[in-house]
Amino acid sequence: MMLSAARSASFAPLAGRRAASAIASKYSNAVYNAALAKSPQTLAKVHSELANFSATLKQNKDINTFVHNPTLSANDRAAGLASVFKTIDSASKKEPVSDITKNLLTVLSENGRLAEIEGVVEGVNELVAQYNGELNVTVTSAAPLPKDILSRLESTLKQSQTAQKAKTLKVTNKVNPSVLGGVVVDFGDKTIDLSAQSRVTKLNAALQQSV
Repeated sequence: MMLSAARSASFAPLAGRRAASAIASKYSNAVYNAALAKSPQTLAKVHSELANFSATLKQNKDINTFVHNPTLSANDRAAGLASVFKTIDSASKKEPVSDITKNLLTVLSENGRLAEIEGVVEGVNELVAQYNGELNVTVTSAAPLPKDILSRLESTLKQSQTAQKAKTLKVTNKVNPSVLGGVVVDFGDKTIDLSAQSRVTKLNAALQQSV
């Protein structure tokens, strides 16, 4: 069921994703549409399950190694996935993991794409945020930004047309030492690159064109 959905689902728009692959986006849209087609409650449950699985990847070295091992045979992947299901089922105190979440992981495993799961979870997170009227803004800088600067950025962003259409605005500061001076702001389908590196790149391009 999930496989056919991943192939033919009518994808909702997924904007603002820079790191996730096109393949991850395909599965994100498929699982989002499949869950929402059942009910908003199912979407919330699947979203929560994927968030829990993502957290498990960071905490459980064995599962993380299994997910990111591209050399496993089909039989080994099937056996490993059965173990994963036991782990996430036991972590779910209230009720078993949904068929949609299990189908997603099964299809990813069968297609040798389990390593894409983090990108898939990222995509589902963004789609659910859009559905809930949330606007997630990522401000990337070389070092953590002071709270007063983040507050000023948030106030400025709230005045944008994109933010005014959203019900809530969430600003997250991401640290990336490769960002040389300034910041890079990602929100919706927009990227505002205010880094020194961007200015250097544009200067180099201009110089090459003039030679």
